[in-house]
Amino acid sequence: MKKIIIDTDPGQDDALALMTAFGAKKEIKVLGITCVAGNVPLDLTSVNALKICELSGVYDVPVFRGSPAPLKRNLITAEHVHGKTGLDGTELSVKKKELELMSGVDFILDCAEKYTDEKITICALGPLTNIAKVLKKSPRVKDSLEEIILMGGGFFEGGNITPAAEFNIYVDPEAAKIVLGSGVKITMLPLDVTHKTLVQRDFLERLRVSGKNSAMEAAKLLDFFERYDVEKYGSQGGPLHDPNVIVYLLNPEIYNGKLVNVEIEVNSELTRGMTVVDWWHVTNRKPNAYYVNEVQENKFFETVLNKVLNLEI
Repeated sequence: MKKIIIDTDPGQDDALALMTAFGAKKEIKVLGITCVAGNVPLDLTSVNALKICELSGVYDVPVFRGSPAPLKRNLITAEHVHGKTGLDGTELSVKKKELELMSGVDFILDCAEKYTDEKITICALGPLTNIAKVLKKSPRVKDSLEEIILMGGGFFEGGNITPAAEFNIYVDPEAAKIVLGSGVKITMLPLDVTHKTLVQRDFLERLRVSGKNSAMEAAKLLDFFERYDVEKYGSQGGPLHDPNVIVYLLNPEIYNGKLVNVEIEVNSELTRGMTVVDWWHVTNRKPNAYYVNEVQENKFFETVLNKVLNLEI
């Protein structure tokens, strides 16, 4: 059973990713959730993680506050996509679950020391600030990491916050540069693949008619979330970015990509946060990431639906 830490900035699509992971108890063990500022500020992303745990009936997974701001930049958030709370679309509350006192960065470091023999996988759904801090604080921690699977970047699809950059990388490009240069095994799920997993009407309907409160609330969140992307792209539904990280972890065989070099632009304001992907191997730069650009869409939705409906409430 794989042991994972989910680093996240919930976000409606982060919420669905968490719920997918919670519903996969037979395949993975979620050691903890570390929160980072991104879609909304840290105070909100931390509370949102607690809300999704309670919605899913999960009380045994600790939640930690991580970084409130990028390494060197002012924080840029995405309320225009996710709403003021980050989870607009439904009214969720926190009744029992509380944040842990330890910082998210220290929790990751503790897990790295504890699980040296059974390496851990970090599933990164937001800006990479926490993970970069971990790698800077203790470079040897990479020996305890099986892999970092992250949602971020874009090459064929361009960007979604600027013409050149995807949001997670744009928010903290310096952190992304540290992570991509760490030597840890990295899998990237960029816009090139997440734009192929657009919310489907029948998927939402199956959540709604399930009779499970968690699934019905997930449908409300997605109804709100996709309105921005449908208007922006003129597509049939909004892309489910972050659940791809968890589905890849569970079913890597439904994805396809290529081991390539990926560099992060940190100097230019025009192309800040651009993921420069050497897809055609036209440089001599060493490959540092498995860059995914294809997915079997129906199997993706089947996995998410099965796991979310596997939740107890």
